[in-house]
Amino acid sequence: MLKPIIIMYPVIPARDEEERAALRPIGRNRDRYQAAIQGMGEIIQAADEMGFWGAATPEHHFWSEGYEVAPSPGATNAYWLAKTKNINIGPLGYVMSTHNPIRVAEEVAVIDHLSQGRTFVGFARGYQSRWTNTLGQHFGTRATKSPEAAVYNPQTTLAGFSQETMLAQDKADDAHNRRIFEDNVELVVKAWTQESFTHKGPAWQVPFPYDEGIVDWPLAHAGVTQKLGAPGEVDDQGVWRRASVAPAPYTRPHPKVFVAGSGSPETVEFCGKHGFVPTYFASIAAAGPLSERYRTRAAQHGHVFAPGQNQALVRWIQIGKTAEDALEKIRAYDLDIWKNFYASMGRRKVEGNDIFGSLVNSGLFVFGTVDSVRQQLIEQWKVLPGEHIALVNHYAQMPKDAVIETLDIFQNQIKPALDEVIDHSYRVAAE
Repeated sequence: MLKPIIIMYPVIPARDEEERAALRPIGRNRDRYQAAIQGMGEIIQAADEMGFWGAATPEHHFWSEGYEVAPSPGATNAYWLAKTKNINIGPLGYVMSTHNPIRVAEEVAVIDHLSQGRTFVGFARGYQSRWTNTLGQHFGTRATKSPEAAVYNPQTTLAGFSQETMLAQDKADDAHNRRIFEDNVELVVKAWTQESFTHKGPAWQVPFPYDEGIVDWPLAHAGVTQKLGAPGEVDDQGVWRRASVAPAPYTRPHPKVFVAGSGSPETVEFCGKHGFVPTYFASIAAAGPLSERYRTRAAQHGHVFAPGQNQALVRWIQIGKTAEDALEKIRAYDLDIWKNFYASMGRRKVEGNDIFGSLVNSGLFVFGTVDSVRQQLIEQWKVLPGEHIALVNHYAQMPKDAVIETLDIFQNQIKPALDEVIDHSYRVAAE
């Protein structure tokens, strides 16, 4: 069965670019943000009642222009969990090249307990320079994009450079970002799954200093940690040597982990190694080959998955009474952010200044009548029968009622057909 996730991209709405400029910086507009965040809660409650598997929000900072005002996914997720009954809720995701991994492990574990296991977690590497570079300064990490992503996803660009002309420094930045990201994620997993642990990586030592340990821990001198703490925390000389992160997650061994990517084979292989869910912000032409690369890598590490199992495709959908009606909805709800965010920062190729054409040809949008959208997704699921679909919407630029209507149509008129494709794929794989 398909497990749909709604991803809320909180866009502070404006009538048009002129109003967005007149209200600058609209991202700090208290009234419009308050209205947006209240409406998001109502959308999540509606998705819960419809039977959606999950809901998520990204992590992004400094959005003065108002396009992705999502600075605190943990707090937002905890609020949504308190207002719902069955839906799974998590971030998609924490940008781990900028975070303290132990704090992330603790926050997720607490939210997992508060929700009694209704949470998941997503991780990302960070591609927005103004905040990734600023918040990641103590790691020396910079915003990046995999040089290999364009091989699989030709609709993407490499931070303004083609693959042939990408500067050596950009490649070095990407390698460093990935090294910090992967090490931080592995530290989170240690904190979740081990009663006590040590760690010596490129950014973190546990304990610190690693070789000396913590020699002045009073509870060790009093014999308390030796008696009541985790075995091995303190050595025979009374030095604190191993960390025991509390609490352990409610979910055993830990909540489900998603990792966002736009066509990077390195990210896919990292997911395969750990059994994480690769989450493809990419066309089916890019994601299809990567999905088999994921299964191969996962199998090498003891994770055996059927085609599409434990994988997620990200899509924006707009449904209209006619194809032109759906295109008009894209113009009204999605073109603003595409023009002034995705295309402007070089995330998507634009030929001949055709912004709208770059959007509809990106492979990320599926639009048309109900029948057309259903058939398009069926054809994509025949290539990659993903266990999850992550449906992005640009609320509140897209009105609340329109978002809820689209979710209802998807759940009742489109999802059943995708369930059939997945079930068939799994049966064939099992034979």
